[in-house]
Amino acid sequence: MSGQQLITFQLGEQCLGVDIMAIREIRAWTPSTPLPGVPAYMKGVVNLRGVVLPVLDLRYRLGWGSTEPTARHVIIVVQVGAQQRGLIVDAVNDIVTIDHADVQPVPEGSSERSGFITGLTNQGDNMVLMLSLDAIGGPAEMREAA
Repeated sequence: MSGQQLITFQLGEQCLGVDIMAIREIRAWTPSTPLPGVPAYMKGVVNLRGVVLPVLDLRYRLGWGSTEPTARHVIIVVQVGAQQRGLIVDAVNDIVTIDHADVQPVPEGSSERSGFITGLTNQGDNMVLMLSLDAIGGPAEMREAA
């Protein structure tokens, strides 16, 4: 099978997706503890069953403004290498299976932030931006925070 399963989620009007194999859990928003001296996109840390979990404002990291989290926001816990990170998103949409043949490359010169997106695919009427978890926060930045 040449398909890949993605969890899709919303950031404002944008629909993004990450590989389902990287998802560890989806949890309701809980306030995070801010840390000094971390990148601006780091909202802080939360306690996840005894583990300090860095929480990133994905909207801010992608250059789309800042998130003011409310009870309706969700934290998607993802595994990147040996580390887990929490991503603040507006809402989780669905699990979709995409065919690799249907994935379009990111247009050249679209922005310096295009490294965050590995490809584009259509799901019905929605364009899904496929997120590169490796690009959203380097391991060194996460080690400093955790």
